Amino acid sequence: MPRIAGVNIPEDKQIKIALTYIYGIGHSLSEKALQQAKIGPSLLASKLNSQQLNKLREIIEKQYKVEGGLRREVMLNIKRLKDIGCWRGIRHIKGLPVRGQRTRINSRTVRGNVRRTVGSGRKLPPAPK
Repeated sequence: MPRIAGVNIPEDKQIKIALTYIYGIGHSLSEKALQQAKIGPSLLASKLNSQQLNKLREIIEKQYKVEGGLRREVMLNIKRLKDIGCWRGIRHIKGLPVRGQRTRINSRTVRGNVRRTVGSGRKLPPAPK
């Protein structure tokens, strides 16, 4: 299994799709890196030779911020927002949607699928004896 930026790339997929398994690389960045390395995007990841793999690894690790470095930067950005107490930081602290989405409905993914309707959390009355 090819390994790029500390991530095992799936062998059974096309290389342009397999590169998106790396945090920080999407479809467009994947295609751009493949163009720089002069590798066909429809080639299977298992068919890459060691020279192509090394060139691709070098391009991704040198030019793009991926995996640990990118995760650390995002985490520090969110921590900065929390520390200065701005609106987005407060929303992060409370676990609510940050980018202006409505919260009356459809914010269950951010809140952890909490159902706060009238009948959802009610206990059943005791059965008559």
